[in-house]
Amino acid sequence: MTDLATRLSDRLAAALAANSIPGAVAMVGNRAGTRAEVAVGAKGLGGPPLTTDTLFQIASMTKAITSVAAMQLVEAGKLDLDSDIGALLPALADPQVLTGFDADGVPQLRAAKGPITLRQLLTHTSGLGYEFMSAELTQWRATSPAEPGKLAYLAAPLLGDPGTLWNYGTSTDWVGQAVEAASGMTLGDWFAAHIFAPLGMTDTGFGFDDAVKARVAPLHARMPDGSLVPFPVHFGGGDAAEFHSGGGGLTGSAADYLRFTRMLLNGGELDGVRILKSETIAEMCRNQVGDLAAGILKTNLPGMTSDFDFFPGMRCGWGLGFLINPEPGPDGRAAGSQAWDGIANTWFWFDPAQDVAAVLMMQHLPFGEPQALAVVKAFERTVYGLD
Repeated sequence: MTDLATRLSDRLAAALAANSIPGAVAMVGNRAGTRAEVAVGAKGLGGPPLTTDTLFQIASMTKAITSVAAMQLVEAGKLDLDSDIGALLPALADPQVLTGFDADGVPQLRAAKGPITLRQLLTHTSGLGYEFMSAELTQWRATSPAEPGKLAYLAAPLLGDPGTLWNYGTSTDWVGQAVEAASGMTLGDWFAAHIFAPLGMTDTGFGFDDAVKARVAPLHARMPDGSLVPFPVHFGGGDAAEFHSGGGGLTGSAADYLRFTRMLLNGGELDGVRILKSETIAEMCRNQVGDLAAGILKTNLPGMTSDFDFFPGMRCGWGLGFLINPEPGPDGRAAGSQAWDGIANTWFWFDPAQDVAAVLMMQHLPFGEPQALAVVKAFERTVYGLD
């Protein structure tokens, strides 16, 4: 075990125990390779020890992979960043903005002031939202019921005009639909052929069969008394899902995701295999949202996610798939680092200035709770040698 791996094991064990989290898998790499990989604690409450090949529901860490797939098709001339996406996806043509409800609770809608583009979907400026972060969408859903995992679930009004606000939501699920429409392949098949196989990501996919279930860390949820209880939910929609969720449906290993993150750090190439041009990666890592504040989440369902602002007081940007901190972070990462996470408290970032790629995977709700953030902080500070 390397010195870094030893330090990570010790610091993570202490942080996990102090915050009543059963375990985590952590990986650190750079452009050249893997620097440390550790599994600390148990595979769920009372479970066997975690191993470095344990699988996790990576949820919204799927979004970065979907964004790369879309940019592969942009490079191929099959998708365009700034055209009306409604020409390819008729369900997004003539979008409607939810303005409120009348006295009888009937939703009030108006035509959006412009079309939705792929760039807006990739940057979460399309106007689309998530119900668990929007009381208005939750109220609207009561008038148009649909189950998660069904295509009808993606059909929802906007919360603002395209291009006018950063609003986290189902945008990347629609990016996945655009990948399918432009490629003629399912999202999973595109990932397998054009991302997973070239990068050697052998343990990542949309499947959730018995073989996956035998290896996946069970999901738990935090109770008001601080305890964790089993919470057997599949974020991809389960066996009845009608589509591959580009916004949150993948299951995979930390080792696989480190390979993906190292590819980004290397400007689109890993181990001699290039899947995106370096210029494309540079564009993906450039702030695309101007002065809009990105990355700040407000919960409408505290059991799923806490209110979240990873860099309080910092006006973060957003690229074509990643949160960008424009100033140095308090725990080591440099300005210009790129990051995002998954709702079950899986985390990644890559720091081009300091040649760092890092992945941390836990498996419990709510996302962004203080206990989980304490573990993320301990991990990051150890990666940068600050503790």
